[in-house]
Amino acid sequence: MQMSRRRLVAAAAALPLTLAVSEPAGALTRPGGDRHPRRRTVHIAGDSTAAQKTADAAPETGWGMALPVFLTPHLAVANHAVNGRSSRSFVEEGRLDALSGALRPGDWLLIQFGHNDAKDDDRHTDPWTTYQDYLKRYVKEARDRGARPVLLTSVERRRFDAGGSALPTHGEYPAAMRALAAAEGVALVDTQAASLARWQVLGPERTKDLFLWLGPGESPHHPGGKQDNTHFRPAGAIDVARLVAAGLLGRGVLTPRHVRRLDETVPPEWITWPAAG
Repeated sequence: MQMSRRRLVAAAAALPLTLAVSEPAGALTRPGGDRHPRRRTVHIAGDSTAAQKTADAAPETGWGMALPVFLTPHLAVANHAVNGRSSRSFVEEGRLDALSGALRPGDWLLIQFGHNDAKDDDRHTDPWTTYQDYLKRYVKEARDRGARPVLLTSVERRRFDAGGSALPTHGEYPAAMRALAAAEGVALVDTQAASLARWQVLGPERTKDLFLWLGPGESPHHPGGKQDNTHFRPAGAIDVARLVAAGLLGRGVLTPRHVRRLDETVPPEWITWPAAG
């Protein structure tokens, strides 16, 4: 069941901590005064729920792979998200430094971490201290380069109670990110709240069609089947990317010139996986 564009944008706009982002003068002019604007880029820093997957992982799909479907050709998407990373490990591995070198004035940096920050290993951060401290580094890097930081609370896992109610799974990390966005004046897309509401509408059985629930023999990469309540198949990545695009539009981070297909059916066959490198 597709949600209408009006309902998506209205729901996104109703979520807290909205921030409209204005364009700085000259942000779209190439060096040398070229009058033709360069194509601005939406960069994604995040974990496996957003990351690009290769053919050997299919049909697992990160929502970042589906985001270009909902953006017009005026924008490019650079997906820097990597499986298993937290806000801390992404920085400590030098990935934020590498990403920062690609940021240009007028670009956006979407920042979604939290799934792995709760892990009890060297990826761990505390929601109200180190998690916020690391997120501030992403915000600063974007602002220092004239790009626009956008915080995204973590998309929800598939978990339901015995009565069929969708349950939150990320503890205090979403609240900590919301508080940081308010304190720092950063745009926020509350993907956690939006996806939790979406799973509630779909219910325990229909959400299996979005997550990596596979029967034996359904995928050559999972011959015995799989029951994964964190990662998505193409339909789920498309659903989440639609929520993200609607949130960006609803907050004025992007404009109608940048966003498309919010009220259209997007076939899962549109998702492709590059060969493993």
